[in-house]
Amino acid sequence: MPGGGSGGGEGDNLSMASDLPFLGPREATELQEFSRKPKRNVSRTLGELLQRVGDSTGDNNPASHQVFEVDHDPVYQPAAYMPFVLSFHNLTYSIKVRRKIIPSCFWRTVAHGSSGNVMEDKSGVKVLLNNISGEAREGEIMAVLGASGSGKSTLIDALADRISSESLKGIITLNGEILESKLLKVISAYVMQDDLLFPMLTVEETLMFSAEFRLPRTMSRSRKKARVQALIDQLGLRTAAKTVIGDEGHRGVSGGERRRVSIGTDIIHDPIMLFLDEPTSGLDSTSAYMVVKVLQRIAQSGSIVIMSIHQPSYRILSLLDRLIILSRGQTVFSGSPVTLPEFFAEYGYPIPANEDRTEFSLDYIRELEGTPGGTKSLVDFNKSWQMKNPRISHTNGTRRSLKDAISASISMGKLVSGSSNVDSNLSSSVPIFANPFWIEVLVIAKRSFTNSKRAPELFGVRFGAVLVTGIILATIFWKLDNTPKGVQERLGFFAFAMSTTFYTCAEAIPVFLLQRYIFVRETSYNAYRRSSYVVSHALMSIPSLLVLSLAFAVITYWSVGLAGGTSGFLFFLIFIFASFWAGSSFVTFLSGVIFNVMMAYTVVVAILAYFVLFSGFFITRDRIPNYWIWFHYLSLVKYPFQGVLQNEFDDPSKCFVRGIQVFDSSPLRAVPDEIKLKLLKSMSKTLGMNITSSTCLTTGSDILKQSGVTDIDKWSCLWITVALGFLFRILFYFALLIGSKNKRK
Repeated sequence: MPGGGSGGGEGDNLSMASDLPFLGPREATELQEFSRKPKRNVSRTLGELLQRVGDSTGDNNPASHQVFEVDHDPVYQPAAYMPFVLSFHNLTYSIKVRRKIIPSCFWRTVAHGSSGNVMEDKSGVKVLLNNISGEAREGEIMAVLGASGSGKSTLIDALADRISSESLKGIITLNGEILESKLLKVISAYVMQDDLLFPMLTVEETLMFSAEFRLPRTMSRSRKKARVQALIDQLGLRTAAKTVIGDEGHRGVSGGERRRVSIGTDIIHDPIMLFLDEPTSGLDSTSAYMVVKVLQRIAQSGSIVIMSIHQPSYRILSLLDRLIILSRGQTVFSGSPVTLPEFFAEYGYPIPANEDRTEFSLDYIRELEGTPGGTKSLVDFNKSWQMKNPRISHTNGTRRSLKDAISASISMGKLVSGSSNVDSNLSSSVPIFANPFWIEVLVIAKRSFTNSKRAPELFGVRFGAVLVTGIILATIFWKLDNTPKGVQERLGFFAFAMSTTFYTCAEAIPVFLLQRYIFVRETSYNAYRRSSYVVSHALMSIPSLLVLSLAFAVITYWSVGLAGGTSGFLFFLIFIFASFWAGSSFVTFLSGVIFNVMMAYTVVVAILAYFVLFSGFFITRDRIPNYWIWFHYLSLVKYPFQGVLQNEFDDPSKCFVRGIQVFDSSPLRAVPDEIKLKLLKSMSKTLGMNITSSTCLTTGSDILKQSGVTDIDKWSCLWITVALGFLFRILFYFALLIGSKNKRK
C-alpha cells in the first residue's frame, strides 16, 4: 500500500495520484487478487500528501502532473493504535403507524402470524431498531447487511445523526465521549443511496465545486485543483473527467462512475467518518467492487467507514472488516466476515463448503423469519456468542481522547476545514463552515450559472412565453386612443399584463424542486449556509428577470400607445421588473414548502387567480365586502396594477371624455351627434353649467377615483411590490431552515 512506509524502497519516485490516502497503485492484477486481505496499515492522508506537493512544486505548477519524493517516515501511529472508535449501545428506534380499519381476525393473524417476530404491536408502534450495539474503528469498513426492511438504512441514519434525538434511544460515543450533533456534521460525511448530482456539470466541475465548498479559503485555487485532479485519478474517473454527469435526457457517465463521483464530492475534505447508504445498489459486480475498493482505501487513510449493503459478493466480502446482520431491527450476527462459518457451525447450521457465506446466511435468516419462532433463537445465540468471543482490543496503551485524536488528524492534513488546532470546546474549535458567507454565495452563483448555460430550456420557455404574450397584447391593443373605449381597453391591458408577469413566473417552480435533494444533501453536512443559497438564488434570478422585463416593456409600451414618454416607459419597466421579482419570489417560496411539482403548479395557479380576482380590476376596492378586504391588500397583483394605472392616468391636463363622448358608454351611443348636442344643452340648463362638445368631462384623476386605486400612491405601490419580493425570499429561507432538517422524527 502506498504511503504506509512498507510498500516500497526508500526514496521511490511516486506520482501524487498514487499516494492518495484511499487508493494505491492500480496494478492490472488488483482485480485478480481480490480474495487476499490487505495488510492493515494506515496510509497517509490526502491533505498531508498534498501539503508535500505544494511545498515541493509551488502553487503555480499543477501538482497532478508532478513527480515527487515521498519519504517513509511514519505519518500515523502504527495501525494497532486506534485513535478513533465509534461505539453505539442499545440503539432503539420506533415509530407510530396509523392503523387502518381492518377486521379483528386479521389483527389476530398479524399478531400471532407465522413470522413470530412482530415489529408492530396493537398500539400501532413499529420497532425499526431494537437494542442494536456495536463498534466501528478507524481503518476498517463496517457493513450493515440484511434483507429489505431489516433496518439497515435506519441504523446508518441513527449513527449519522439523521434521526431525532427525542425518538432515538441509546448512546453513541466517539472515543468514549458523547458525540454532539454539531461536531458530527463537521467531521463526517453521508453518501445517500441516490446519486444526487447536477446532470449538466462534468465530473471535474462537480468535484471542483465540492472542493470550493468544502475546502477553506486559505487553500489556494491551484492547490484545490491539484486535490481534485488527484481525486479524479484515484477514483478511476480520468477518462470521464470531461463528461457531463447526465440524466434521462442527456447521455453521461455510467452508473459506477456516477456513484464514485457521489462519494468523491463528500470525501474531498477528508472526513473522519463516512456513512454510506447502499453504495453498491444498482451497480454491476465489477463497478460495485471498485466502489468498495475505494471505500477500503478511504478507511485505511484514517477514516471510519460505515455502510449498508444488501448482499455483497464474495469479492466485496473480502474487503469488509466487520459485519452486522440485521433481521427486523435486531442483530443476528456481529463480527468479522471470517467468523461467519464458525458462527453458524456452532449454532448448528454449518455453511456448506461450496456456498457463498453471505448468501447462505441471508437465505437462512429469511427462512427463520417465516417460522413461528422467527429469528429469536439466532438473536439469542448471537448475544451468547458475543459474550463468549469478545472482540479483541487492538489498542496499545491508552486510547486517545476525542480532542487529541481530532487535533492529531487535522495536523496531519485530515479534515481540511481551515482549523489548525482544537481547544477544549470541540464544537467551537472546528469551523462549522469552511468558507465565509460571501464566498459561498459566489460559488453557488457560479455553479447555477454554469448549469443554466448548459440547460437553457427553462429560461427559453419563460422568455418565449413573455415574448408571445407581449406580441399578442401589442397587436390586440394596438395604438389605443383616449376615448372612453380606449380607457376601458387600457384597464383591460394593464390587468392582463400584470397578471401575466406573475403567471409566467410559475415556470420557475421546477428550478428549486429539481435541486432540492442536492441542497438537502449539501447543507445537511455544512457544505454551505442555507442563507448563502437563498441570497445566491435571488441574485442569480435578477439578470433573467431584467431580460424578461425589458423584452415585455419594449414590445408593449409604444405599441399600445401608453402615456408618459421616456419617464413613463422607465417607470412601466421598473414596475414590470418588480412584478417579476415579487412573482418569482412567491413561486420560489412555495417550491420550498410544496415538494410535488404538480401540486405546486396547482397551488400557484389557484392563488394567483385569487390575487387577480382581488386586485381591483374585476371589482373595485370600495365594492369588496369588508370580510374580504384583507385579501385585497394581500394580493400581489393589486400593487403593480394600481401603480401602472396611476402612471398612465396621473397627467391632469389629459382628458379622456369630452362632450358627447359621455354617451359612448350608454345605449345613447347610437343616437346621431345632433341629438347628442341637444341633450348636452338640456343637461347644461338642468345642471346650471355650460357643457359643449369640447368640454372635458372625465380626466385621468376621475378614472383613478372610479377605479378605486387612489388609496396608495404609485411610488408606495412600487416599494410594497419590491418589499413583498424580499419578504417571500425571507420566508423561503425559513422554509428551508425548517423543511431541510433531513432527520427522521
